[in-house]
Amino acid sequence: MKNIILLLLTLCVFNCQNNQNTKVETPKFETKPEPATLLNIKQANALANLPLHCINTEYPNRLSQTLGNQEDLKSPMQLHPAFYGCFDWHSSVHGHWSLVSLLKSFPEISNASAIKQKLLNNISKENIEAEVVYFQGKHNTSFERTYGWAWLLKLAEALHTWDNETARQLEANLQPLTNLIVEKYIEFLPKLNYPLRVGTHTNTAFGLSFAYDYAVTVNNEALKNAIKSRALYFFTADKNCPMSWEPSGSDFLSPCLEEAALMKRLLPVNDYKIWLNDFLPELKNRNYNLEVGVVSDRTDGQLVHLDGVNFSRAWSLNKIAEDLPEYSHLKNIANKHINYSLPSIFGDSYEGGHWLGSFAIYALNSNQE
Repeated sequence: MKNIILLLLTLCVFNCQNNQNTKVETPKFETKPEPATLLNIKQANALANLPLHCINTEYPNRLSQTLGNQEDLKSPMQLHPAFYGCFDWHSSVHGHWSLVSLLKSFPEISNASAIKQKLLNNISKENIEAEVVYFQGKHNTSFERTYGWAWLLKLAEALHTWDNETARQLEANLQPLTNLIVEKYIEFLPKLNYPLRVGTHTNTAFGLSFAYDYAVTVNNEALKNAIKSRALYFFTADKNCPMSWEPSGSDFLSPCLEEAALMKRLLPVNDYKIWLNDFLPELKNRNYNLEVGVVSDRTDGQLVHLDGVNFSRAWSLNKIAEDLPEYSHLKNIANKHINYSLPSIFGDSYEGGHWLGSFAIYALNSNQE
């Protein structure tokens, strides 16, 4: 036994001495490239069916309403004649955005004329006036802040950039509510002393990103300045965002990636590279991997949120990688996330079907921009 121990020690010393003189190459882990995921006409027709199934479906419905008195007890259609379907107000808004986005990208989509007529029926001058009245109510000043606000401005942006006669009418009809939401952003942001770093509706970075896109599109300097000044105040000094903590059990947004995508919109490119390297240094590693959010029960309205986090991660990663070759590998991770969740949303239960189509469309669009 003593001789065996001496032999092992001799071998160890020999190997250690050899290793000091030998350069050991660290094996590189190469991930298999995910195929590019681009929106096509077949997918567009399938995705259009999701909002078409719900924008005029009044029940089930989650109103998120504060009651001032018994006179406020009205049906969803009475309270929100434009956006009463799809289970809740914000999902109805981005369901309408989905249809506009698909019509804009695919004029030959099935039932295009019928879809336009549905949009005109819902986003009518009279219906939008009623929506404005609701927002002006004493107990409704913070209604849908800022998630629903952000999607309303994303809808307005899509209409503004759609070169179509129907779009001009819809944009004009929507304009009073668009103006009100812009005013609400400008009024609210100076009062917000701390950002909300969550993975659900009230995430500050997400709300500011969509609003900033609208402000840039229509060249609204007041809104741009309000968003930029507050975002830089909130996020400039941030470092080492804990991606390992994500996602939480019902997240549909990534707090870290939404913030990184917002700052990509706001900072000059060289400043952004420095900021991103401090904020998420692991992203620069070409072998970086990010596991998808796994849905265990598609009929559970909270658990199915994780399909949303896969789509929103994808659009954030694509935004971060945009025009930055050293981060191009992030597009592969984005595709992996889209490919995981996209097949599941067709024929989905209403818990996911009433909203996930919009997230899928926006994620797919981010691959083409």
